[in-house]
Amino acid sequence: MTDNFTVAATPQAHAADIEFFVRRGMTKGYQLLSLLTPPVYAVFAMTRYGRSHLSVNRLLRATWVGGTAGIVGGGAFEYARSAYSNPEKVRRRRIHATYDTSSIRADDHSTIGGILFAVLTPALFWKRAASINLILGGAGIGSAVGLLAHHTRTVTGDPAPRVPVPDIPPVTPH
Repeated sequence: MTDNFTVAATPQAHAADIEFFVRRGMTKGYQLLSLLTPPVYAVFAMTRYGRSHLSVNRLLRATWVGGTAGIVGGGAFEYARSAYSNPEKVRRRRIHATYDTSSIRADDHSTIGGILFAVLTPALFWKRAASINLILGGAGIGSAVGLLAHHTRTVTGDPAPRVPVPDIPPVTPH
């Protein structure tokens, strides 16, 4: 039987850790910019162009374009951070991220909100925006609403349960 910690020191394990963090960074970037883009765009459009240029179609388009920028930016940031870091530290970060139930719950709420609003937004605003903006923008707004629901639950006294992270022995190369 091979020792799992010896296997963890291989370049393939480091590549898997990098892939994990790039996917996680893309998810977190999408969530963050889906949350920030609608109010920032609304304020920008109203101050720059006035109320007449603020429409549902433009707001939804800005939301999904902002979410896409978050995906690209978050993935690039995590790749640069993880690929050029010590493999042992990256492995330790991955294990801590795996046991972070608050982050997992935030991702779950965000996913549920994204799916729900991707369906509800076209039903509510069918004639006010292009269908691609309705679906993708609705998913972005839903993702933001789900993230807000997670943080609201945490603030109101229903935090995610804490799971103890197991001790990680250092990897010794043979």
